[in-house]
Amino acid sequence: MKCHAHWLAIAALCLATAIPSYAIDAGKPAPAFTAKSLAAKSINLAVLAGKVVVINFWATWCSPCRQEMPALDAFYRQHQAEGLEVIGVSVDDNADLPLVKTLAQAVSYPIAMSDDASFSGYGRIWRVPLTFVIDRKGIVRTNGWQGDTLIDAATLESTVLPLLK
Repeated sequence: MKCHAHWLAIAALCLATAIPSYAIDAGKPAPAFTAKSLAAKSINLAVLAGKVVVINFWATWCSPCRQEMPALDAFYRQHQAEGLEVIGVSVDDNADLPLVKTLAQAVSYPIAMSDDASFSGYGRIWRVPLTFVIDRKGIVRTNGWQGDTLIDAATLESTVLPLLK
């Protein structure tokens, strides 16, 4: 009986690792997303319908995350009038809020703390940076879970710019 239980445990472990930690698929409608920005403004993906939305999960301790922020900010400033929205979501602990606020001052797009956001349909956020791009019709076009490309100017030009046309 012990051996049988051992094999059941191994089978359960294999099944658990085969199931992805995300529930979002490119080409499908974006899951609900709401947040309260550091400036206490409400952010709701449903209200942003008709705009191209980039949701970027990041952390202060993540060097690649901090490297992405200037490119995201420059692209946002350049294309906001064309219907682009960028939302940064810090996965830092609330104890790191002062540093989050300091880094947020360098960008013009809204930043929210993950504790002040609802995004369960995007999966368990266990790695950062993680970016999703949602088109004007609310369809996920870039799923950050697939691939490990950092967001830079060239990536934004090739993935987001065509959606703004």
